[in-house]
Amino acid sequence: MERSRARAALIAVVIVVIALAVVGWRRSDRAVAASSPAPAASSPAPAPTSTVAPSPTMTTPMTPTPSAIAGTADKRTGPTNVYKAITSKTLAPQVRKDPEYVYVPNGDPGTVEVIDPSTFRVVRRISFGFHTYPEHVTPSYDMRWLYADVDGANALAKIDPRTGRLVRLIHGVERPYNLYFTPDGSRAIDVAEYDDTLNFMDPHTWKPIKAVTMPCNGSDHMDFGPPGTRYLLISCEYDGRVVKVDWRKMKVLGTQTVGGKPVDVKLTPDGRRFLVANQGLGGVSVVDPDTMTVTRFIPTGSGAHGMAISRDTTHVYVTNRLAGTISRIDFKTLKVDATWTVGGSPDMAQVSTDGSQLWVSNRFGTTVSVISTKTGQVIHQIQVGPDPHGLSYFPQPGRFSLGHNGVYR
Repeated sequence: MERSRARAALIAVVIVVIALAVVGWRRSDRAVAASSPAPAASSPAPAPTSTVAPSPTMTTPMTPTPSAIAGTADKRTGPTNVYKAITSKTLAPQVRKDPEYVYVPNGDPGTVEVIDPSTFRVVRRISFGFHTYPEHVTPSYDMRWLYADVDGANALAKIDPRTGRLVRLIHGVERPYNLYFTPDGSRAIDVAEYDDTLNFMDPHTWKPIKAVTMPCNGSDHMDFGPPGTRYLLISCEYDGRVVKVDWRKMKVLGTQTVGGKPVDVKLTPDGRRFLVANQGLGGVSVVDPDTMTVTRFIPTGSGAHGMAISRDTTHVYVTNRLAGTISRIDFKTLKVDATWTVGGSPDMAQVSTDGSQLWVSNRFGTTVSVISTKTGQVIHQIQVGPDPHGLSYFPQPGRFSLGHNGVYR
């Protein structure tokens, strides 16, 4: 009898330990918050500096995977600048009358706050419930709707950008950490980061088409190849790899180790390389998608995390979340030509419609910073909720949206 009780007690202890370990892993990204306090909203803007972090040592092998090279014989088509449409000063007809708002998802409180960028004031708060963890606000392929990826509720929150108000909740979308749309608009892709799965869905009915398991840990952010190709490249934050996927056939083509903790992914304007913000290495890994090799590394700063392309498409801004800086990389040279000290914990970023401002969420705090793209000065800070993440500045120039927090072509 006593032995049976002891065995039962031991089993109970093991179950509790496993449960605590799972919860701890789920919240590991937010646990860094204690070591990165947010700046006060009234603090003066720091002067920009021009410093570049030293290059880290690569410790992982970077050999091409033969299967990754297979299926890449697509011929690139279209303009040499894949982002040409976002340089326009004219918005697409379907969004031309939409009011400009910045939509900020706050993970812990489970809200999206809507900011009027003309006044820098929060004008509306949409609530989904405590600890529902909305992660990113994603424009639909046709830019008619916005979707908040409410990870903790297995739902997408449909928002009307014409009013800035919630329309409805779409339930049954598994763990939506990120949301993307294929370049032809035929499919939506739910990135279920904590399940390591890409869920391909019909973007109109949201019915599942196919679930593709990623051969990695922590599938995170992605971008698509240039026109005429059918692949995407997605980062795996927790094991230092990127994965190449045929989005038409919905199958994995291959993987490549980049080391560190790869997060955001951006195709270069010439369509030949991918930039991968590497939080673990403090810079940007440059990947050749044809050979699936890392061709170079660009040091930026500690905790390199998110990226946003300048309105004229000549530069990309990289947020260094742990350093509290923004680095600007010249696309022609693939070198950092400015680093701005902005404070806080800059995470995801969006460029304003006219290109004069860079809006960033401070992930480990309660503010959004507005930065001049001309001087690098912080010109405003706005109080929002705790754990602000993938904000979206909408509307934007472009022909269609590939998703995330606003990636346009």
